[in-house]
Amino acid sequence: MDTFIAHSINDLLPIAKKLVAKFPHERIFALYGQMGAGKTTFMQSVVKALNSKDTVSSPTFALVNEYESETVGIIYHFDFYRIKDIKEAVDIGFDEYLDSENYCFIEWAEYVEELLPDTIVKVYITVNEENNKREFRF
Repeated sequence: MDTFIAHSINDLLPIAKKLVAKFPHERIFALYGQMGAGKTTFMQSVVKALNSKDTVSSPTFALVNEYESETVGIIYHFDFYRIKDIKEAVDIGFDEYLDSENYCFIEWAEYVEELLPDTIVKVYITVNEENNKREFRF
């Protein structure tokens, strides 16, 4: 497992580039971290690292946002924090997104764990409260 420390928001893009470079053939990524850990902020850097100019926002209420990249195609960004039942993920066709061979990044993946394939990349974001640094492990 690789570990990277972000001392500031400026460190996120290099970490995002390392993530996608380390897993060039993987397309499903699960992001784990407490509320406020910076999952959506990190996604802004990931989408940029994948050569998209789209504006990244939290899909908390929509459940999924779609971004376009000239080099990798469609990028799906999920946020399952507010789902009440796993059936909500099933109802939006979550399995079809996962089977699409497009990039899928899932915030609050623990809420849909039973729907995830075994071949996912897990990204753990931990906050060091004392110095406000973020630790990224994948």
